[in-house]
Amino acid sequence: MKLKFSKDFIFGTATSSYQIEGAINEGGRTPSIWDTFSETPGKVLNGDTGAIACDHYHRYEEDIEIIKSLGVDSYRFSIAWPRIFPKDGEYNAEGMEFYKNLSMKLVEAGIKPFVTLYHWDMPQWAHEKGGWVSRDSVQWFKEFAEKCFEELDEYVGMWITHNEPWCAALLGYHQGVHAPGHTNMEEALKAAHHIMLSHGEAVKLYKEEMKLKKSIGITLNLSPVYGASDSQNDQLAANNLDGYVNRWFLDPILKGNYPMDMMNLYSKYVHSYDFIKEGDLELIAYPSDFLGINFYNRQLVEFHSASDFLFKSAYSDYPKSGMGWDISPKEFKELIYRLREEYTDLPIYITENGAAFDDVLEEDGTVHDKDRVSYVEQHLTAVAELNNEGHNIAGYYLWSLLDNFEWAFGYEKRFGITYVDFDTQKRYLKDSAKRYTEIVKAREI
Repeated sequence: MKLKFSKDFIFGTATSSYQIEGAINEGGRTPSIWDTFSETPGKVLNGDTGAIACDHYHRYEEDIEIIKSLGVDSYRFSIAWPRIFPKDGEYNAEGMEFYKNLSMKLVEAGIKPFVTLYHWDMPQWAHEKGGWVSRDSVQWFKEFAEKCFEELDEYVGMWITHNEPWCAALLGYHQGVHAPGHTNMEEALKAAHHIMLSHGEAVKLYKEEMKLKKSIGITLNLSPVYGASDSQNDQLAANNLDGYVNRWFLDPILKGNYPMDMMNLYSKYVHSYDFIKEGDLELIAYPSDFLGINFYNRQLVEFHSASDFLFKSAYSDYPKSGMGWDISPKEFKELIYRLREEYTDLPIYITENGAAFDDVLEEDGTVHDKDRVSYVEQHLTAVAELNNEGHNIAGYYLWSLLDNFEWAFGYEKRFGITYVDFDTQKRYLKDSAKRYTEIVKAREI
């Protein structure tokens, strides 16, 4: 039986600035932390950088034609902060012009821009002044957000303050596998706090001070966590990973507090929680209009006494994506059930969902990515089922429009529904793009 999507449901596709734009020295842009990190030997696979990426900065009109051909309602992209503020306090109108042109041409094509302010490319100058570890970052971000709101709000359909603060804070400052590459838990928690605080500041600025009217929210990457067994130890491991990845962000943003069990666990690494000032939690929980969720996979863990937080990944017999991640649409539904029960009745947008696989470009320009087609179909079926049950999933953004710079994995991992030949910059629609186009056109699966 076919499942239908309502006429109001938003189908989209998504990218981020550093992953696709290139042109790192053009239009007045200065380096971001990702330029610095990717140019550091050993940090990114094969020494890849985002210097050229998909050359979207020069090819955005061609890319809009691809988006148009998909028939989607909306396109999610992010703004490169160092294009807008190449130096502290110094606004660069030329950098903004690129996003104005992009937004205007999307609107002309009948595609609603869904704009993310921060998708990890903090200006290097901001990092050198302390980065997200410094409370001053909240003010820097607010200035950046204000300029973007002023210049782009008339074209933008919806706003996201931050993409995946867990990655920016924990992968960037605790695990060290993302920029800026630090390995300090106390720094990571301060960074997470200031990112969430800057989210609250930006939402308040948009709604209260500027009195603007579009929808604004945040995007969290969430993974439902399961213990490998029902043993007390494995359930403790699952609780701790859930706190590390999910609750540390869900609780302050939607409940106005940090989870006390995790504060206890982290206190071995944090000298003091005095970076959480009076009024901070109220501001972090300032009401948003929606919750964005990036979902890729579930997590399965077992107890591990030698690990800092007592968990490690457990063996899973699920089918895997090219990232080695479990393909888990059933657990995606369970995640939404939990959010509805424990956290929020706000509209939910799936702001990213997709999979990397080892794609092969055939001589005739086709890419038969049947595993990705299946992945997308399974997750869109889950979305349709959730909506039939009344869970208000307002839209779905397929990650990604293009094969691109996949952070520490460089160009090795392809998430795109459009194949990019990085030598020629030629684009080829994969079978997944064609299948997505069919689903979008029929509004059913």
